[in-house]
Amino acid sequence: MDLPFFILILLLLGIGLIMLFSASYVQAINDVKLTKGDGAYFFKRQGVFAAAGVVAMLAASRFDYRKFHYFALPLLVVSIVLLIAVLIPGVGVTRNEATRWLNLGVEFQPSEVAKFAEILCFASMITLFGPKKMRTFRYGILPFIGIIAVLAGLLAPEPHLSAIVIVGATGLIMVFLGGANLAWLVGMGVCGVGGVVGLIFLLPHAMARVKVWLDPFSDFRGNGWQGAQSLMSVGSGGLWGLGLGQGRQKHLFLPEPENDFIFAVICEELGMVGAVLVIAVFAALILRGYQIALRAPDRFGTLLAAGITTQLAVQTIFNMCVVTGLVPVTGAALPFFSYGGTSLLMLMGEAGIVLGVSRRIPAPEQG
Repeated sequence: MDLPFFILILLLLGIGLIMLFSASYVQAINDVKLTKGDGAYFFKRQGVFAAAGVVAMLAASRFDYRKFHYFALPLLVVSIVLLIAVLIPGVGVTRNEATRWLNLGVEFQPSEVAKFAEILCFASMITLFGPKKMRTFRYGILPFIGIIAVLAGLLAPEPHLSAIVIVGATGLIMVFLGGANLAWLVGMGVCGVGGVVGLIFLLPHAMARVKVWLDPFSDFRGNGWQGAQSLMSVGSGGLWGLGLGQGRQKHLFLPEPENDFIFAVICEELGMVGAVLVIAVFAALILRGYQIALRAPDRFGTLLAAGITTQLAVQTIFNMCVVTGLVPVTGAALPFFSYGGTSLLMLMGEAGIVLGVSRRIPAPEQG
């Protein structure tokens, strides 16, 4: 098992739990209906998922990743069925004007399952097609466009723009790594960007977010509140930060401090230095993931490790861009930090698969 990758995962998980407690205890104390005044409510629940995630990661690392070939198509079908179920009135769970959850005894987001299903399916298809077929439009572009379009079409009504971006970008990069014709790939990328822009114009809430994104302080007490508070959090941290637990904006000013905007709390409490260190750990993890992919013993292992690492990279960068105002405000969790059991368990399981690939890398020959 690749120890650097394993240690970096545990490091991010540990820092994430500490920052989650700092970011969430004010919200937890005040949300009496949900937490009964327990300031450690979110921390305790996330801790349980973190422990389960470590077990899932270690178990997945022991599983022969080559057998995932058999689960690619069934998992994609299951994820599509779950995404359809979310849209059925009375079945999907709605929060903050978004219907993204299912409650089947345990509440979870089917979009998290769909992200992994896409990676697994693409890795399997690219491996089966081979380099020669991947250069053609029929095999190298058309089926992948179809899958991305279906997933995006089901995510749009939720609405879940960030998931669409992550699914689209991850899929596009995987097809590129699979050896698709670059000209077709550029066209696919242009269509993807055009589709996102089209969704922005078609979805009223998305267009409103773009307008407020350009100047969140123009509607400070309305739609710009979240973006403005995030920028104030980031800016007030300065170089060294206000100190762990000393952030001010999380005191019921910054919405979702324990979730999508936890990076703003990191910037405020740990300052630019702390934020850069967190970014550096993420960068080290992503680079290590790609190194494992490059050294994988077969094409499927390479694509599987690279796809999981790409999803992690895209989601991390997208979240940080939202928090710092580089892209419009939309819901995107910061991996290993944001509160959410489904996301954390899926990420830890995927990390275990990357570790499983690393277990199959031949040991270097002794000179």
